[in-house]
Amino acid sequence: MAENTFDRFSVFFTKDTVFLDGAAFPLGQLTTDVLNLDGEILTEIDQRVNGFMSAVWTLLQEKTDSAACSAQEQLNAVWDLIFDLPVYRSLRLDTETARNLFPALLSDSAKWSETLDVDSEGHRMFEDFLSGLEYFSESLRNIRGQLDGMLELYFEPLPRRNTDAYAGAYTAYFTDMAAAGGLFFPEQEFSQSFPAQLCFVPTADPTEAGKVLLAEKVEFRHLSHFLYTDFYRGLMVGNAPRRCHNCGRYFLLTAGYNTCYCNNIAPGETERTCRKVGAHRKANHPTGLSPAGMEYRKVYNRLKARKQRGKISRDEWNATLSQAQKVLDLAEQGKLSDEEMRKQFATF
Repeated sequence: MAENTFDRFSVFFTKDTVFLDGAAFPLGQLTTDVLNLDGEILTEIDQRVNGFMSAVWTLLQEKTDSAACSAQEQLNAVWDLIFDLPVYRSLRLDTETARNLFPALLSDSAKWSETLDVDSEGHRMFEDFLSGLEYFSESLRNIRGQLDGMLELYFEPLPRRNTDAYAGAYTAYFTDMAAAGGLFFPEQEFSQSFPAQLCFVPTADPTEAGKVLLAEKVEFRHLSHFLYTDFYRGLMVGNAPRRCHNCGRYFLLTAGYNTCYCNNIAPGETERTCRKVGAHRKANHPTGLSPAGMEYRKVYNRLKARKQRGKISRDEWNATLSQAQKVLDLAEQGKLSDEEMRKQFATF
């Protein structure tokens, strides 16, 4: 199979699994990994992309080998972070081309001339590449914010965890979003659709020698489009991310299984998992939410109401919700007392 790139990569879907160049993941696991990313990584990617864009502007003005090397150096700093993210780190990527893009482009006079020609296909591809990098972190913030809100408000209260329950929760979410969109953006219809190229192919099962699978090969142009697909396909087979009521990190609930605690080592522990030490917290809260979880839900509802009334912009919504999530994480990890937690949540 041809090597993948930042803005064009293929995966294989089977019934309840996604394969990335032979690595198998339960549907929804990679989305869960992205939900658990430290937001500071996305901020650092933005900063490095800004440095790269400045270097590209210099290259377009000077058109020199030194400017090309400088732009490539800045781009490689971006790749150092992006290529280590979930999904990308499990793909065979064409890193040689990615890490030598601009010196190679400048040395090919025909391709360089096409890149500078604003009416050419090469220039359009170049612009798309730059736009993809500029929007990359924001696209991940958007999906993290959307799924966090959906899971917290529509999925967390579910008494059962199965495909039927998830379908009902998503129906309620979709209906609310469509109504809100019609109220504030009547010209836009709410949808969850993402362009992709697909074909059905036989492929060797990497987990069992000699076995062949019928798989759906799907090519994506954006990481966020893959994550949405992975998430919704996961719901269809009964898999969904859930926030651990003890440590606050997401873990993947698989079909037919229902717990509110992950199986990772609990904060402050050396051997015991959240599943072993967290049960007493839920016992004191029939809703299944920790004190911090209940306060976070109140904050989320307040922010959602403000956004729907036009009191805050989408960017302000994302930024404030991100800060509230940090308070939730600190409280769930035991780094804030209940009083400190409530005081901080009251500021939002």
